[in-house]
Amino acid sequence: PKRIADRTSSDITEDSMGRTIMILFGPPGAGKGTHAPKIVEAHKFPQLSTGDMLRAAVAAGTEVGKKAKAIMEAGGLVTDEIVVGIIKEATAAKECEKGFILDGFPRTQEQATILDQMLKESGEEVGSVICLEVPDSVLTERICGRWIHKESGRSYHVKFAPPKSLKPGETANAENMKDDETGQPLMQRGDDTEEALVKRLEGYHAQTVPILDHYAPRGIVSKCNADQEMDKVWAEIEAAIKK
Repeated sequence: PKRIADRTSSDITEDSMGRTIMILFGPPGAGKGTHAPKIVEAHKFPQLSTGDMLRAAVAAGTEVGKKAKAIMEAGGLVTDEIVVGIIKEATAAKECEKGFILDGFPRTQEQATILDQMLKESGEEVGSVICLEVPDSVLTERICGRWIHKESGRSYHVKFAPPKSLKPGETANAENMKDDETGQPLMQRGDDTEEALVKRLEGYHAQTVPILDHYAPRGIVSKCNADQEMDKVWAEIEAAIKK
């Protein structure tokens, strides 16, 4: 058998348990929350959020979870190594035997390098990096028009999915934005304002571009135009997964 260093990416794909390891990127409002569940449903492997995995590891009292808990209780930031350790634990589960989607990790080039090292230990590597792309101006309209019903999580949009209480031509406010089912007032998230969004997008671009550059030489990065009809976005995602 070839040593890992001598193997091509196709070799690794074939003999490393055949898992599909995918990273999903997209700025706030790009539609990750819409398309990730469709990938999960179509391909039968889970979407793993680092926040959810961290909370689960702490709750389960795993070895890595205990380390993370001690750091958090002391007011510190969980290290990249601990986060990767939590991902390693989580991806050993049976539900990940076909593969998994990482959402929210890596956020920096250093994290990408540590993740690569962890996967290399089992002869694996990231096989697909999908980036949903939408112009910032479009995201501003999408996000700053969002209102939610806090209790149910139902989401509305001033332009694209207004509640019945908002009459044509009216400007949205707390008085005329009401939940269709309960009639209760809707609310906007604090980070759905234009000022907050500018900072979120600056942070996203600053973090993401270096990571895409990190994986680009392998030919595994696919940029999907998420500023089009949903079925066309999905077709681009499907094509990227099969690449």
